[in-house]
Amino acid sequence: MEETVAVVGARGGAGASSFAAALARARARRRRRPVVLVDLGTGPALDVHLGLEHEPGPRWTELALGGEAGPEGLPQWAGVRVLSRDRGGGLPSPAVRAEVVGALARRAVVVLDVGATLDEPGLLGLARTVLCVTPREVRSAAGALRWRDLHPDVRLVVRGPGPGGLGALELAHVTDLPLAAAGRADRRLASALEHGLGPPPGGPLARLAARVVAEL
Repeated sequence: MEETVAVVGARGGAGASSFAAALARARARRRRRPVVLVDLGTGPALDVHLGLEHEPGPRWTELALGGEAGPEGLPQWAGVRVLSRDRGGGLPSPAVRAEVVGALARRAVVVLDVGATLDEPGLLGLARTVLCVTPREVRSAAGALRWRDLHPDVRLVVRGPGPGGLGALELAHVTDLPLAAAGRADRRLASALEHGLGPPPGGPLARLAARVVAEL
């Protein structure tokens, strides 16, 4: 069965890209199938986020022009193949994205890094499950509600801290979404990203991703 998971953010800056990368790495450690992390977001290109901007390999532009949609030649981070946008470039049409993701999903586990916005909501239909990264705050609860009606299986991944004391179970109750997992903030994350390392291989974010992989 094809295994494709989409990671979305309840709001901008929720940490969806970092969690998507950590999730893909946790899944790759099982070594059963190749794992491809696919950039569908509108923020900074994913190769920059992971320190791969100088690594050779196709990006979306090349695949949109007819390049082979296979995992083997894509840049690699922590055992994960990465399909990123070109720096400063956009994404191809929804039809092309759907075709490429479908081709990858036949040969690999696919994690879609969607971020907080998606120009074509129908692309969520490519995923079996949607994980909504949600900080513990009221405005994030409102943001999570946007995704609830776009897919039949949307689950919350709650990240701390909660400045107002809002708990993970309260968020799940308010949004009427199941709670996949909850974890605290990773203090090493910002420094790791600044140094082009991607999310740290250990710590709260890595443990959160491992718990979610075990439940999927």
